[in-house]
Amino acid sequence: MKKEFSRRQFIQTSFGAGMALAFLNNLPEFAKHAPAGMKLGFVTYQWGRDWDLPTLIANCEKTGLLGVELRTGHAHKVETNLTALQRADVKKRFADSTVTCIGYGANFEYHSPDPKVLRENIEQTKEYIKLCKDIGATGIKVKPNGIPPEVPREKTIAQIAASLSECGKFAKDYGQLVRVECHGNISQEIPNMKAIFDQITEKNVRMCWNCNDQDLLPPGLEANFNSVKKYFGDTVHIRELNEGNYPYQQLFDLFNGMKYKGWIILEARTEPADRIAAMKEQLGLFNKMIVNNK
Repeated sequence: MKKEFSRRQFIQTSFGAGMALAFLNNLPEFAKHAPAGMKLGFVTYQWGRDWDLPTLIANCEKTGLLGVELRTGHAHKVETNLTALQRADVKKRFADSTVTCIGYGANFEYHSPDPKVLRENIEQTKEYIKLCKDIGATGIKVKPNGIPPEVPREKTIAQIAASLSECGKFAKDYGQLVRVECHGNISQEIPNMKAIFDQITEKNVRMCWNCNDQDLLPPGLEANFNSVKKYFGDTVHIRELNEGNYPYQQLFDLFNGMKYKGWIILEARTEPADRIAAMKEQLGLFNKMIVNNK
């Protein structure tokens, strides 16, 4: 089956309901109840850090996590030093698989009071936006990474917003999103993320909810979520669903309430003995939570 056919599209083709049922029955048990809206993907952050690209794609196919955010500095080595032919090869590897290259996870940040450092981060962001287009991705993940205490908060927030707007304007010409992870000391607090986004001018700059403990600060998860949901894009970062005390069921209920259809991307932090089994386990937990909120 060609990659461009989604499961829903496949079911709607002329093969008919009988063939569609056979297709569903051939899915691994852990993937049979995958939701039509939210989809579980994979950030290579820890669990995929030492996999080369063919291994990464194969393991995503094995586990049913069929979307991936490539993290910089990892063994898959998808970086801006790739030649045009190498970039085309990365794009083809994804196109020939059932795995979607969601985007690229960079570490570029825009809070530095040093103009030279700030400009370097902006210009490198632009180079990786070009890479995203060349490998068939749809966006780059970046982040604010703190608020310097020696600078008035309002000044840094305005600087971050202006920088992201510049990157977004550039990305628009390449058909890319700029996905801004809720990140960094103070900057990750939802009122501060809102203050940043209230000043961003480009609509292709979108917020990536990051499941931080700060999301739960007064007035609470639901109120914080609702205050910024108009800025959400197509990616959300989560950690392991069976670790810690983050209220994932409530979060998925909130996303379901807004009929969210983006990627929920697993950014795992633990060190399981069997990462493949752990990925399958997370998909099973995810699907149960999605079923519970219907």
